[in-house]
Parts: sequence; C-alpha cells; structure tokens
Amino acid sequence: MLTFAGEGYTPEFVANFAAIVRRIGAGEAIDLIDGSDDVCAPLAGSDGAHCANASVARRDRLALLALAEAGLPVTERPFAIDAARLAALRARFADGSIRAACRGCAWFDLCTTIASDSFARSALITP
Repeated sequence: MLTFAGEGYTPEFVANFAAIVRRIGAGEAIDLIDGSDDVCAPLAGSDGAHCANASVARRDRLALLALAEAGLPVTERPFAIDAARLAALRARFADGSIRAACRGCAWFDLCTTIASDSFARSALITP
C-alpha cells in the first residue's frame, strides 16, 4: 500500500486496491489477517492466484517481523495509518529496513522507484 500507484495484476485488482487505499487514507483501520484478504479478493478465485501461495504467507510474516525490528511493531489490531505512522513507514521502506518481504517480488523495482522519488506517485494520502 505504501507504493501503490495505480498498477497491478488486473483492472479489477487495481480498482479494488485503489478503493482500499482511499479508505485507509481516510482513516479506516487495517486488520492484518492470515490468508486471502480484501486486497487479494479480485484474484482469489482465479487459477494460479499467487495470494494463496505459501510464499505470500511467508512474506507477510517477514513484513511483520521487519516492522517490529524497525521499531514499528503492529501491536494493536486493527490499526490506522495516520500521517505520523505513514511518514515512519515510508522512511523505513525507503531506507530498506522494512523490505525483507520484498525480495523476489515482481514489483520490487517499481516500488523502489516510487520510494526513491519520495513516494510522489503513491496513491496513499492521509488527512
């Protein structure tokens, strides 16, 4: 979500993710769950949807661990992304300290480019 810039796997995925990012930006809380979630919903029923792969669950665990190690643990659930939390997440993402889960991702280079431009293309904006 930090680097979502209107690109994705399918038009349905992009439209769904854009709506989720707008809701998060408006203050809606996020709940991290195991398995397919609202982001993956447009892909969940398709053949070969990667969101059902064990590698995705592994990446989710790595992301949570990286957040904790970077001093940004997710202790309350659900949690909101306010301007201060977004700034801290973006700083840690840009410096690489919370990108353990990104290794091997097809979107790695795009996310790196977005982060290197101070997230100017990111759709996530908080009030």
